[in-house]
Amino acid sequence: MTRAELKEFLDEKVALYNHPRFIESDPIQIPHRYTTKEDIEICAFLTATIAWGNRKSIIKNADRMMQLMGNTPYDFILEHSEEDLEPLKTFVHRTFNGEDLSYFVKSLKNIYRNHGGLEEVFKANATEDSLQLSIHHFKQVFFETDHLQRTTKHISDPLKGSAAKRINMFLRWMVRPGDTGVDFGIWKSLSPSLLSCPLDVHSGNVARKLGILKRKQNDAKALAELDTSLRKMDPKDPVKYDFALFGLGVFEKF
Repeated sequence: MTRAELKEFLDEKVALYNHPRFIESDPIQIPHRYTTKEDIEICAFLTATIAWGNRKSIIKNADRMMQLMGNTPYDFILEHSEEDLEPLKTFVHRTFNGEDLSYFVKSLKNIYRNHGGLEEVFKANATEDSLQLSIHHFKQVFFETDHLQRTTKHISDPLKGSAAKRINMFLRWMVRPGDTGVDFGIWKSLSPSLLSCPLDVHSGNVARKLGILKRKQNDAKALAELDTSLRKMDPKDPVKYDFALFGLGVFEKF
């Protein structure tokens, strides 16, 4: 395919998969239960944090997290007591356990009380062309209070070579326009042009088959290469192609 043909092909797939009918099988359905900005972004962040493995399991466990917080995540984050954290210690999703979740709750309280909230932390170090430095800075802020070393593995750092798939997915949810009813577009201070693709095994394999990614590992260098390819097709909204790459991989076994 020529570049023009490839763009036309992927644009058609974006139109197909960037549609609310696919929400029912995707973890993004959990934050879609909420209406206030803070509830949406906290729920989305926690859901994205455990978004690896079987998608049904992710959805089930994200739902359980919200239940443990009384389905009022922002109020729980701000007002919880040590006693309120006890039920959270029963939570497990793969290697993310109750101790990790308890720290995440405490850290989010610090971020909302002392840093102006999640959006403020991420926009603080945004560069002209990327949010990868913002993710690095976010991890520093997130772990500025006392924590177990084991918990740090649940927030990726692009400056240490990670593709940071889950945080990039969370940022897509928050920043991309919500006009199709899938993403939320509630962070108006950041431009979709800064987003990076949530690179995983599905999107990576499809991108390689299409010739827009050469690097074999799904790491920070591969992400930079894929970002360059996607920005050539749409510099204003490159990550819309995540819908095409993921849909082709998961639903069409491309």
